[in-house]
Amino acid sequence: MKKGKGDRIYIFDTTLRDGEQSPGASMNPDEKMRIARQLEAMGVDIIEAGFPVASEGDFASVRQIAREIRGAQIAGLARANIEDIDRAWEAIADAANPRIHTFISTSDIHLKYQLRKTREEVMEDARKAVAHACKYTKNVEFSAMDATRTDRDYLCRMVEAAIEEGATTVNIPDTVGYTIPEEYGRLIAYLFEKVKNIHQAIISVHCHNDLGLAVANSLAAVLNGARQVECTINGIGERAGNTAMEEIVMAIETRRDLFGVHTGIKTEKIYQTSKLLTQITGIPVQPNKAIVGANAFAHESGIHQDGLIKEKSTYEIMRPESVGISETQIVLGKHSGRHAVSEHLKKMGYKHSQEDLNKVFVRFKELADIKKEIFDEDLEAILYEEVFRVKDKFKLVYLTVVSGNVAIPTATMQLQVDQEIIQDAGFGVGPVDATFAAIRKITKTDYPLVRFAVDAITKGADAQGEATVQLRYNGYSVVGRGSHNDILVASAMAYINALNRLEWLKGNIRKVRLVD
Repeated sequence: MKKGKGDRIYIFDTTLRDGEQSPGASMNPDEKMRIARQLEAMGVDIIEAGFPVASEGDFASVRQIAREIRGAQIAGLARANIEDIDRAWEAIADAANPRIHTFISTSDIHLKYQLRKTREEVMEDARKAVAHACKYTKNVEFSAMDATRTDRDYLCRMVEAAIEEGATTVNIPDTVGYTIPEEYGRLIAYLFEKVKNIHQAIISVHCHNDLGLAVANSLAAVLNGARQVECTINGIGERAGNTAMEEIVMAIETRRDLFGVHTGIKTEKIYQTSKLLTQITGIPVQPNKAIVGANAFAHESGIHQDGLIKEKSTYEIMRPESVGISETQIVLGKHSGRHAVSEHLKKMGYKHSQEDLNKVFVRFKELADIKKEIFDEDLEAILYEEVFRVKDKFKLVYLTVVSGNVAIPTATMQLQVDQEIIQDAGFGVGPVDATFAAIRKITKTDYPLVRFAVDAITKGADAQGEATVQLRYNGYSVVGRGSHNDILVASAMAYINALNRLEWLKGNIRKVRLVD
């Protein structure tokens, strides 16, 4: 690996500038301030707060961040012209450590079709811009836009000129996400070989993700001497986005043996920061997103679960706690094995024999073929049905409900309570409420109702309904289910099913819970 300036990788976060250019990611000044404070708390080295000349709102936001954030350098972006640079400095002048970041295109395709200038004219513009910025601060960064499609020798001359004029950071952006890791690594190495004054500046990289290679390209650059990486939280940004900060940081952290460098990021704040950005922008993170996705530390495969239970390092190269996630998720589904189910039951507090586990596992597999994910309440229901079930205390005999827009909803019901048949009626604000009121009256119970839901098992107006009722007792909760072509009967059956499970639970808590 080539050595740049030391073994520290500086993290330049452009979430508030390039990230905000992602469609739908606009933030108001208060939201930008919240993100900036979070980036400061994470230990980000440079926060690119915005593009001050773009609008009055952007200018005001950059100035506010510059005045309030003291733990990070604050950068303002400026094109390579006097007006932009003056405006950027006006916005960031009050920062504890302000940086002017000026840029100009250097590829022939940009020069011909966008700038309509010659290489020498662009070279002169770049020199003047850097020199002017250095009148305000010695902390000046220069970017050669579309560097990866720029003639190499011209790029070398441009980098050398920017450093001669005083730039202390020179950025080599893959503006359109065109390059691949081997090619990009060679480009950075070529600059270190050919630019005679390159060690007077930090070489930076800014990669876009159009080919899904932004992180890989940035890491290739680090291996070849780059010491600043420009990135965004969750990889947001124009088109396919930017290098994802969480991925670059954790790759460097996890593979220190390979990279031999480090960042100053407090990695345990990564997940919290990712969630904050999602809440503010409304842009969701895909479940399989590395580091911060919902599935990043979730395992359903039986083989993986078995290995993880025995030793975490078998299938996890990072601890979830290291990025601010509380723990590994063992997701119970159709691919889960017996060992995972057993361990999950223990985690829930249930003790069981091998015979009990065998019974539960058979029913678990049957249910997993129907349901995508198995929850704790599902396992408790299986335990109740297969292992601990006793004769139900309550049983529905019949139910009649009267309801309508001019009638008081009334449920008349007969229940068998142990060996006795009891009949009574209940009133409510609707037919379901009246049904539940009648049940509570007959059973002399009043447990908190946590959840009630009705779903159609099949399509059509004549579909059979499935009702779910969740009741709570003394810190525990049980789920009851019932199905019938009459949703009121299904609801009554579900409530009664939950009551029966609670009755069993009340008498067997010490029997099945690891409380001793």
